Amino acid sequence: MKKKVAIVISAFVVLLLLHAASRRQLRAQSQAAQAAQPTHDMSQMKQPDAQEPGMDHAVHAMSHKHMDMGPHMKMTDLRPLQPGDKEKAAAIVDQTRTTLEKYRDYKVALADGYRIFLPNLPQKMYHFTNYWYGFEAAFRLNPEHPTSLLYEKTADGGWKLIGAMYTAPAQATQEELNERIPLSIAQWHEHTNFCAAPKGHESEYLGSRARFGLAGSIVTEDQCNKAGGTFKPVIFGWMVHVYPFEKTPAEVWAVERQMDHSHAVTSIEPPCHPPGSHRPRELFRSQFLSWL
Repeated sequence: MKKKVAIVISAFVVLLLLHAASRRQLRAQSQAAQAAQPTHDMSQMKQPDAQEPGMDHAVHAMSHKHMDMGPHMKMTDLRPLQPGDKEKAAAIVDQTRTTLEKYRDYKVALADGYRIFLPNLPQKMYHFTNYWYGFEAAFRLNPEHPTSLLYEKTADGGWKLIGAMYTAPAQATQEELNERIPLSIAQWHEHTNFCAAPKGHESEYLGSRARFGLAGSIVTEDQCNKAGGTFKPVIFGWMVHVYPFEKTPAEVWAVERQMDHSHAVTSIEPPCHPPGSHRPRELFRSQFLSWL
């Protein structure tokens, strides 16, 4: 048994070392390429596919949301379209669509190791997350293993599959994210300026007057320290949503829906229970706080 554990640990260490080496190599290659690249007068260059139907709307929507994303979310810059970007992104969408077909039945997702994130809180969009796939995503993008599946709750209590979420380490550079999915097509996001509430103030994570968390009014380390909280510049890591069943690029890579999901839980008012209920608000909050 000890021998097996040692083998697993050794394999894990090797994976981490390989990942670190690949990151250093990619960063060095990126810096070398930038140093060797001649400067150009971009004003004289023709933007490829600038008039393609749907692309102008996608760029406009992404750029607009980039400007008003708020203090608790950071998004990657939208880059100019490069040769091969459309094809690479389209291939990822096709692979994702194929992968997701079997997960239209949410029971298949559960059987494959996906678990509902905060299942007892009403949300616009629910994340069914596979933490093993999330671990794999620290090293590479695998369209066959999305970190999370995105579902909406239907009126009859069922689940409607709408998309997937891929993740990357918080330390990943924009160049590394671009290697996974072209940043001319998709914008990754990460959650920032998180202040964890001190004991006894957990109720202030939720509601329209929230002070702590991803919808809180506290957005700096100084404010967090004064409130007795614990400040985290970034939580989780980089994320990107893809909705492969949609028709246009703007809908497939919709930034608006990425923005919406960050507030889907944190802006919720805790439900009031009827007199005599044995499920007070503290139980509701504990479900939310369990992942912090």
